[in-house]
Amino acid sequence: MTCIAIANTKGGSGKTTLAANLGAYLADCGWRVLLIDADIQPTLSNYFPIEANQSGLTSMMTELNTDMSVSRIPAQEMDIVYSDDPDGRLHEWIMRQPDGRLRMRAAVNDFRKHYDIVLIDTQGAASPLLEAAVVAADMIVSPVPSEILSAREFMRGMRFVLEKINPMLGFIGATPPPLKAVLYRMDRTRDARRIAEQFRMADFQDESGFSLLKTWVPAAKAYRESATRQIPVHRLDVGRRGASPCGAEVMEGLAGELLGGDAPDSLQPDPAVASI
Repeated sequence: MTCIAIANTKGGSGKTTLAANLGAYLADCGWRVLLIDADIQPTLSNYFPIEANQSGLTSMMTELNTDMSVSRIPAQEMDIVYSDDPDGRLHEWIMRQPDGRLRMRAAVNDFRKHYDIVLIDTQGAASPLLEAAVVAADMIVSPVPSEILSAREFMRGMRFVLEKINPMLGFIGATPPPLKAVLYRMDRTRDARRIAEQFRMADFQDESGFSLLKTWVPAAKAYRESATRQIPVHRLDVGRRGASPCGAEVMEGLAGELLGGDAPDSLQPDPAVASI
C-alpha cells in the first residue's frame, strides 16, 4: 500500500481537487482507495456524496478507531475518513500528546491491510495536523499553481515542514518522504511558462528528495464542472482537441508517475464506468 499526503502550506492550491480526482480514478481502475480529510475545512468530505459513519477524523486520531472512522463514497466505490473538526481542536490535542504527530502514522499502518492507496488531503497552512499527515506518508505530492507567489510559498512552507519533522522521523528510524510537485492551473501565458522554467531550475530541487512531475494540470473549466456535478474529471473530460491534456489524460499521467511499478496493470478505467 502507498500513502500519499497531498500537501502545500498555501491555501487554494488545488489539493482537494487533486485528492478527490486521483482517488476516484484509481478506484475506477480497481484499486481499494481510502481518502482522509485532514483539513478543518471539510471540502473533501463534501466533494462526493458519502454515507457517513458516526465517527470521523477525530475518532481516528484520538482513539485510533480505524474501523468505526471510515465512511463510504458509494458512487465512486471508495472510502473516506471525513473531517469532523471545524474548530481545529485536533491541533491542540496533537500538541499536548507525546505521540500526537505519530497517531496518523499508526492509523495508516492499520489501514495498510485493507487498502491499496491512502490519499490524505491537508490544510493549506503549516499546522500539527499537516505535520502528522506528512509523518504518515510514503510520499508528498504538492500541487503548485503557476504563479510566482504560490511557487515561493511552496518552497518556503514545505521546506519548513520537512525540517520540523525530520528529527521526529529520525527518532523512529524513518526517512523523510520524497516530495513531488505538480504544476497546477497551468495556462498558456508567457508568465506561466517562465515560472515553470524557473521552478524546474530551483535550488530546492536538490533538497529533500524533491522532484517536479512531468504531468501538469491545465487551467481548464472541466475541474470546476467536475466538482459542481460531483463527477470525477476523468469521466467528465475524456477527450478534447487542443494543446492541454484532458482530465482523463492528466489522471492517467499522475497515476503512472506517482505509482510507477506499483501502478495497476491498466491505468485506463473500465469503459463502462468512464462513460457515465
